[in-house]
Amino acid sequence: MSEMAEAIRALIDEKGYSVESVKQTIESALKAAYKGYYGPMADNAIVKFADDMSDVSIYSRKTVVDGVYDPVTEIDLEEAKKLSEDVELGDEVDILEDPKSFGRSAVSTGKQRAHQGLNETIKESLYNQYKDKVGEMINGYIQRERNGNFYVDLGNGGRLEGVLPSKYQSPRETYSQGDRLKAIIVDLKRNQNGLSLVLSRSDPRIVEITMEMEIPEIADGTVKIEKCVRDAGYRTKMAVSTTREEIDPVGACVGTKGVRIQNIIRELEGEKIDVLRYDPNPAEYIKNALSPAQVARVVILDEEKRQALAIVEESQFSLAIGKQGQNVRLANRLCDWSIDVKTEEQCAGMDLSEKATTKAALNLFNDDPSENNEDITTVAELPGVDSRVAEILKSNGIEDIVQFMEAYDNGSAQKIDGLKSEEVDSVYKLIKDNVEFVEEENTSEAESEETQEEKYYCPECGAEITLDMDHCPKCGVEFEFTEDEE
Repeated sequence: MSEMAEAIRALIDEKGYSVESVKQTIESALKAAYKGYYGPMADNAIVKFADDMSDVSIYSRKTVVDGVYDPVTEIDLEEAKKLSEDVELGDEVDILEDPKSFGRSAVSTGKQRAHQGLNETIKESLYNQYKDKVGEMINGYIQRERNGNFYVDLGNGGRLEGVLPSKYQSPRETYSQGDRLKAIIVDLKRNQNGLSLVLSRSDPRIVEITMEMEIPEIADGTVKIEKCVRDAGYRTKMAVSTTREEIDPVGACVGTKGVRIQNIIRELEGEKIDVLRYDPNPAEYIKNALSPAQVARVVILDEEKRQALAIVEESQFSLAIGKQGQNVRLANRLCDWSIDVKTEEQCAGMDLSEKATTKAALNLFNDDPSENNEDITTVAELPGVDSRVAEILKSNGIEDIVQFMEAYDNGSAQKIDGLKSEEVDSVYKLIKDNVEFVEEENTSEAESEETQEEKYYCPECGAEITLDMDHCPKCGVEFEFTEDEE
């Protein structure tokens, strides 16, 4: 086997380059050397490889002419006939070139191009190999430390290095040169030296993957990790569920006498792990999320803004909050709710009846708004209403639904400063979609006529007026009342 074939084989087998990338790199290097010798405008070089990649040659492709003007791209007819008797004017012939004749400078240019090409090839190959592995776990060995960042040998012959930045390190862990490291790939960065994998030991995925490896029920999908949040080095909260009612998902994760979870805690250098049951009911889910504290009850304050109040006994208050607020902070992130924790004494005087609490929680799962419209009496209670619009209406004396409908019908709502007509129309549509008006039955028609009073409104601004007025108290316009003759 020739030296060329041996070099190509080494690049393909040992370095991991593809055949096509090696061919492109060699071709680019030879053409660069050719231009370095004949000039930057010399674009007539042709590179040919043997079928078995055992050899490679470079040729000058020249046009047959009668009288040479450019010796780099042209060849005289008489010279061409020495190569082939059948050649004619205008034909193209390939003249074999010897790369050794290009000179040291040209060859150096070719080598530089080859190195550059190979580096770009392997960089692109590695990028394609690892770009879809973000979020996966990888193993390596601590190689060195610099400015608080640890560089990791990933066992790929030095082609790709991992870096564990200080911000992604667990504060409970210490790292030394030669230590074996399991980490999560969080990013793949291009830099001047090539590529580097950004690793993390603080990402919640490291707990999830470790759980999958340790617990068969998670690996086979019987137990599902719904969400995992983490204060790296201190505490992790994980919500789990199951597809089979007879299986306790929390018990499966903890194991007999806590054996399974203790193995994971040791892997994380003693970090606490709270495994809790996921519940689609937000009130129950919030209760579970605040474990190990015992929560007396949960009040859903605002389902749209996802605000809730957890009420605990005095003895459980500090446990629910946690050290420096860690427990409630992790519960917030796990449930994606803003949770306020108070004791029974702190809630004294607040209307937090169990009936109201339960109803507010159940409304989250009610797809039919008409079932709850009897509770909507004010504009601010309308689902999806703009709080700014509701506040402006209230400041203008329109707080109740009935007040708004009257103002809308007489046109005064559309004239309120600070509100656009489409905003008023939007409130009207929300009322129509969510509120059902029920007329009360009167004892008698005569009684209804006696108690009903006719109302009058200013034709200019829509303000309510009475028969004894001669001008509008709001806009000042003058008017007079006249009786219509029948």
